[in-house]
Amino acid sequence: MKMNILEEVKNIEEEIINFRRDLHRIPELQLNLPKTMEYIGKVLDENEISYRKLMEGNGVVAEINGKNPGGCIAIRADSDALPIEEETGLPFKSENGCMHACGHDGHTAMALGAALILNKNRDKFNGAVKIFFQPGEEYPGGALPMIEEGCMEDPKVERVIGLHNGQLFPIEPGKVGFMPGEMMAAMDRFKITVIGKGTHGATPHLGKDPIPCICEIVNGLQKIVSRMVNPAEKVLLSVCQIHGGFTQNIIPDTVFVEGTVRTFDDEVRKNIAENIKNISENIAKAYGMDAEVEYDFKYPAVINDEEFTEYVAGCAREILGDERVEYLKEPSFGGEDMAYFLREAKGTFFALSNPKVHECGKIYPHHSPKFDIDESKFYMGTAIFVKVAMDYLNGK
Repeated sequence: MKMNILEEVKNIEEEIINFRRDLHRIPELQLNLPKTMEYIGKVLDENEISYRKLMEGNGVVAEINGKNPGGCIAIRADSDALPIEEETGLPFKSENGCMHACGHDGHTAMALGAALILNKNRDKFNGAVKIFFQPGEEYPGGALPMIEEGCMEDPKVERVIGLHNGQLFPIEPGKVGFMPGEMMAAMDRFKITVIGKGTHGATPHLGKDPIPCICEIVNGLQKIVSRMVNPAEKVLLSVCQIHGGFTQNIIPDTVFVEGTVRTFDDEVRKNIAENIKNISENIAKAYGMDAEVEYDFKYPAVINDEEFTEYVAGCAREILGDERVEYLKEPSFGGEDMAYFLREAKGTFFALSNPKVHECGKIYPHHSPKFDIDESKFYMGTAIFVKVAMDYLNGK
């Protein structure tokens, strides 16, 4: 008997929504998600779905095996929250000073829904489906530790898929958006500290003032993007804070700036890091001072496999209709550690546009204390997960 995926999803739609509401009440941060993973484990246990815990119980990998041996595809859902006091007024709002203000409760609920349907219909596909429930996407990154603990192996994952709900991209609510190739930027952090010699503001000649020096460095950094990188490259460098001094008449010993770099090409990324170091150290040297440069390579760029992205978009059109599917016009300079999974296996990350649209037409952005998502669109994400997993494993 042929399976009607949309009907299957609609049959458990209320359950998926309840998953989200339960998870919304218990937001947890970073790599410490004991209650969240306990809840996920309870749902999996009740449905006799096998799983194993990673990262000392703060990550979960569920596995559903089909009727015969075959390939392996993974569905990724990040499950962490943010340190934000919620102001939504929802009856299921969190009360612990944290909040699911980026929709990861929705990601987890949709993935749990897919797990239930795939498990119920495991006699209708070959191979295996893994579902990653991942901590720490917001900070400090949970994808890489899960990979290091073997989530992509035994069986080896051939394809991986994930989504982000809300409205990270300018897509009409109720639609899904795909982007073959570059979708989200690599995100890095830098800190530059200039070490001078403090003195009274009335006797600058007796010290070494780090403030003019660091101003020259900030100006110098602007030349990296405009003069040291191919104009065809997508690059962003922003100095976002500067700190130095403690009163109006004392020149400080040190001043520091911090900022972010966003890129899509690994070689460009490395060159920018080297240029920041060279410019900072040499300008400081010219002023007779030292500059200490810290550069942290954070998440790499999200690069979707072009062929598989087209495949997933085709599955979405087949199950949701052409009118629900569109292609994103430009990548985002935001970062996402889904990138690590996409470096291990061909895959795609797509957008589900389901922001909560209030009566006045207002949509609160991600990371706002009033952020909310439209639960009535969860069925779309779950249906795509199930459709892609089953079609891929059955060789369609």
